[in-house]
Amino acid sequence: MIRHDYSRADVQALFDLPFNDLLDRAHAVHAAHHDPNAVQVSTLLSIKTGGCPEDCAYCPQAARYHTGVEAEKLMSLDAVLDKARQAKAAGATRFCMGAAWRSPKDRDVEKVAGMIREVKALGMETCATLGMLTQDQAHRFKAAGLDYYNHNLDTAPEFYGEIIHTREYQDRLDTLGCVRDAGLKTCCGGIVGMGESRAQRAGLLQTLANLPEHPQSVPINRLVQVEGTPLNGTAPLDPFEFVRTIAVARILMPASMVRLSAGRAEMSDELQALCFFAGANSIFYGEKLLTTGNPDTERDQALFARLGLVPMQVEIESGTVHADIVEDCRANEAA
Repeated sequence: MIRHDYSRADVQALFDLPFNDLLDRAHAVHAAHHDPNAVQVSTLLSIKTGGCPEDCAYCPQAARYHTGVEAEKLMSLDAVLDKARQAKAAGATRFCMGAAWRSPKDRDVEKVAGMIREVKALGMETCATLGMLTQDQAHRFKAAGLDYYNHNLDTAPEFYGEIIHTREYQDRLDTLGCVRDAGLKTCCGGIVGMGESRAQRAGLLQTLANLPEHPQSVPINRLVQVEGTPLNGTAPLDPFEFVRTIAVARILMPASMVRLSAGRAEMSDELQALCFFAGANSIFYGEKLLTTGNPDTERDQALFARLGLVPMQVEIESGTVHADIVEDCRANEAA
C-alpha cells in the first residue's frame, strides 16, 4: 500500500519494533514488490570535483575545508564516455554523473546535456547530481535524455541546520519539485550517522515517504568520516541501527529502489547481507563514489555469488525503461 501521510509516531513505531520482527516485515514487503535476489547496479562518476561553495559538514569537496581534495575542471566528453563504457562492461546499467556545484550555470547545462545524450546512446540509464536546478534547467536535461536526478534531503528538517547553513531545506524541496514537474525520476535519500537521533532518522524517512511522489531511488548513505570536515570524529552509527533504517525505508516506500550507497567500503559482507534481506536492492559499482572509497567490482561480484544475488538488466526502448532479470545472470555470477 502506497501512502504519503505517515506521522512521525508511525515511523518511530517501526524503528522501535524488535529487530527480527522489523526485518521479517520489511522482507515481506520487499518480496511483494521486487525480486528479492536482484540488485540494480549503478556507477557514479565525479565529472567536476572539488571547489564547492557550500558548507555541508560531511563533504570533502567543500572549498572551505582542508581535506586534500583540489578543485578540478569539468571532465571532457570523451573522458566521461570512456568511464561510462568501462562501467557498462563491468555490469552497471545506470551511469550517474556528479558535479560539485551549488547549481549549474547555463554553459554547464549544455556541456552536461551533451554527456547525457552520449551516455544514453550507449544503452544505459542516466542520472545526474549537479546541485539546485531551475525549472528550465530540469526540462533541458529531460530533453537531453536524462532519466534520474539525484538531490538528497540529507537529514530530518529539524536537524538540517546542524549540518548545512548555505542552503535551506526548502531549496532542496523546490529542486525536487522542478525535477518532478519536468517528468524526471527522482533519486533522493539521506545520510545517517551524522550525530542525529533515532527520532531524527525517522524524520528523514517520514519526509521522503510523504513527498508527493516516492523517490524512484532512495540512497541511504552511512557517513564516511573525512579528516578536515566538521563531522570527522563523530561517534559511528550502530550497524544494527543502519539495518533498521534500511528496513523502515523499505516498508514506507515499497516500490522504490533502496540503495546501499556511501559507506559500503567499511561494511562487512555480513552487514550488507542483512541490508539486502531488509530491502536494499541497489548499489554503486566501482572503487570510488565521487571522492570516497567504495568496494571494487570483484568484491561485489564475489558477494553476489555467495548470496545468490543477480544484477538487474535494464532495457531501454523508446524512452521506456523495463527492469528484468537476465536468465543466465545467476549462472554467470556463480561462475
